[in-house]
Amino acid sequence: MLGGTSKTSASQTAKDMERELHRTFRRLYASKPRFFRAPGRVNLIGEHTDYNDGFVLPMAIDRGITVAAAPRQDRRVRVFSASMNESREFDLDYPGPRQRGLWLDYVEGVAHALMSRGVRLRGADLALTSDLSIGGGLSSSAALEISVGKALLAVSDQDLDLVSLALAGQQAEHQYVGAKCGIMDQFTAAMGRAGHALLIDCRKLEGTPIPLNLPDSSVVICDTKVRHSLAASEYNARRSECDRAVAALREVLPGVKALRDVTPAELDRWEACLPEPVRSRARHVVTENERTLDAARALAAGDMVRTGRLMDASHRSLREDYQVSCPELDLMVAAATAVPGVFGARMTGGGFGGCTVSLVRSDAVENFRTSVSRDYERATGIKPAIFTVIASDGVQELAFYHGQGETD
Repeated sequence: MLGGTSKTSASQTAKDMERELHRTFRRLYASKPRFFRAPGRVNLIGEHTDYNDGFVLPMAIDRGITVAAAPRQDRRVRVFSASMNESREFDLDYPGPRQRGLWLDYVEGVAHALMSRGVRLRGADLALTSDLSIGGGLSSSAALEISVGKALLAVSDQDLDLVSLALAGQQAEHQYVGAKCGIMDQFTAAMGRAGHALLIDCRKLEGTPIPLNLPDSSVVICDTKVRHSLAASEYNARRSECDRAVAALREVLPGVKALRDVTPAELDRWEACLPEPVRSRARHVVTENERTLDAARALAAGDMVRTGRLMDASHRSLREDYQVSCPELDLMVAAATAVPGVFGARMTGGGFGGCTVSLVRSDAVENFRTSVSRDYERATGIKPAIFTVIASDGVQELAFYHGQGETD
């Protein structure tokens, strides 16, 4: 299976973290929890197209966020984050300030997004743990929103379809966090499927599973360990530039509602009506949608060479037209593509740091890891994290394993 070499180590790490989370929860709250886990995701191709009603091709990965949860008899929600080693709480009846820049914004935001949909939540005790790097482009924020949302629903004896849960996570991001993200991350965290990528139509909110039954290839993540502060402000700026492109193109193409509606031929004809940098932003989105659909067909056919070439083209477009790459990402991609056995590499996520994703022949992974780590560290002085991932299921309740020395 694509990326299958990481399954054992990642699975064991997750189980170890869950056992420690169980002990922490019992110590903090003296009650028996239920466990819920939502995955991070890596986007194989289709970057910055989701908020343009376009197409994306992510896969849920075998790293994520686990929530231990138990109901309360009042309306308080108490939350402990093992990653932050910090406890916070809020009252469901008295919303706190928005966009405080706290990790609690994601938790409180999704609770109020659920209630705005008519869900009757009760108070809860929560504890969180994660094996996802924060800000690395693997969507730890969506994993947090969807895992917490699923936990709050379950301990309140409430149910909600997965698309609505994903939309609640997106609403939390928009209103409580202040990032005008598309739906890809939350949709993947909710609806990922083991052994598959998801070709998501972000307008229709439909995901088509694309089988990844390629035993000789792996998906490899390279974390640059760089997080530039530009990311949030530039993300919203790019979204605004896309809106400007749509407004201008609508004057000559009246049926255009989003850049998803513009074909490459139409953009070639009318791009002169767009000022820079709006023209370049539109060019990236329009061509990226085409690359994404082409990549889904190539993956389904097992054509790794074609898929890799499309990933390479995607990175060039993100670097030159959308201008969301950075020197460290470009160095990492260059180091990756120089290794024999690499089909393609690109930045993944919002940009300005974070991770790259590479498609690598499985027998070349160890050499890839050694070569890329060496070259990147020589150039930057930073030791990267490099690991393989597999395509995994979306949010689920876990059947917790009670190991030696643990009791109900």
